[in-house]
Parts: sequence; structure tokens; C-alpha cells
Amino acid sequence: MHENDAIYPSLRDRAVLITGGAGGIGASLVEHFAAQGARVAFLDIADVAAHRLVGDVEAAGRPRPLYLRTDVTDTDALRAAIHAAAEQLGPFHVLVNNAAHDERHRWQDVTPDDWDRRIAINLKHQFFAIQAVASAMIAAGRGAIINFGSTSWRLGVGGMPVYVASKAGVEALTRSFARDLGEHRIRVNTLLPGWIMTERQLSLWMDEAGEQRRREGQCLKDRLYPPDIARLVLWLAADDSRMATNQTFCVDGGWT
Repeated sequence: MHENDAIYPSLRDRAVLITGGAGGIGASLVEHFAAQGARVAFLDIADVAAHRLVGDVEAAGRPRPLYLRTDVTDTDALRAAIHAAAEQLGPFHVLVNNAAHDERHRWQDVTPDDWDRRIAINLKHQFFAIQAVASAMIAAGRGAIINFGSTSWRLGVGGMPVYVASKAGVEALTRSFARDLGEHRIRVNTLLPGWIMTERQLSLWMDEAGEQRRREGQCLKDRLYPPDIARLVLWLAADDSRMATNQTFCVDGGWT
């Protein structure tokens, strides 16, 4: 967290659940919420990266985040992990559905099992994570849910049709839940990251041609990094955004 970053008093000691928190944007989310003094739990399957992140956060003098190894595509395991985390940290009043996998694939090669697997990691788990935390938020009379979508479907990106379809579905899921949960003062929003310079993106896709495409697409020419996303998520989770719901927020340098 940068010394000039905003501090949100409403996030101090608030229980926050993040899916896919071990690396990339997710790791930045864990770090930023911990820096606000929140009680953070995160789910992932990348044990080495997750344990390293826990150690780094604790070494920085922040509250130690709770890591639970969880395959979010296993709905029973997801529910059990959320229940176990809530028993340790208390009811979750913030949920960040970040877990996803933008694996490229040809439409000609997709099997029914491939379809189900990609929908499970990119859309299905968001629904069941919301279902698992909603009762506690309803009891508290407040809550903030941030679902991660993607700019890919808005840009008409090819080469990964199931991923793009699932991410389009996230925005519809958000709008439906925002309506259903709004009477309980639970806010539900979608966040669309642009091309974020995570280690994975840099190693797999950011070659000279990719850099040129990025600069041509973005209005703002600077590269985007995970903290650029985390800072907006903090605001959406905090009481400062108390009347912001049923919306889609895009951080992509003005590409879409």
C-alpha cells in the first residue's frame, strides 16, 4: 500500500472474503484490505504463493490473513471453506469474487466437460459464494459484494468463447443480486479490470505486439497494475460507497 493511498475507517476490523487471493490481482486485494486493518480470509489452490503472501503481509505488520486451500469449482468445498473461515473471523460483510482463469481455447475444441469446467471457475462459484455469505449480511443489515467481470466480451475478444460468455454472465448475475439483496442494504457491483500487468500476463502475452496493442487501445497510456484495481475495490467495499450498487466499474485506461 502506498503512503498516499486512502484510509477507510469503516474497513477496520471488517471481515472480508476474497476468492483467488494467492497471486496477481487477488494478492494485491489481500494486501490492501489487510493494510486497512480488515480481517481477511482468502481461498485458492496455489499453496506456495499463498503461504508466501501470508508471511509477507504479517511481516509488514498487518493483520495475518487466513488462507484456506479451496478449489472453488467444488461447491461443497467452497461452502465448507466459507463456513470455516467465518467461524474463525466472524461473519463476512465483504465478499470479493475474484477467482477466474482466462485460459485460451478454440471453439472447435470445446467439449461439454470443458464448458462446465470453465463456467465453474469463472461464473458458477460467484453465485454460490454469494449464496453462502448472504444470510450473514442480511442479519447484519449491510454488506458489499464485488464480482469480477472482464472487458473481454465488451471488446469482442476471440479465442476464448466460454470465458467471454461466463464473464458477460457475471454482469447479469450482479444486477439480479443487487435487486434481490438491496432491501437488506447489501450492495452488489461488478468490476471490470483491463489488461493488468500481473506476472502471468507479462510472461504469456505481453510481447512487443501486445505492448503496441495495449498502447493503441488505452486512452491513458500507462500500464495497469494490480493495485490500480485493489484501490477501487476498497472504495466499493467501504461505507464511502454506501449508495453505489447495481453498477459496473471499469478500470482499463479507457480502452472499452
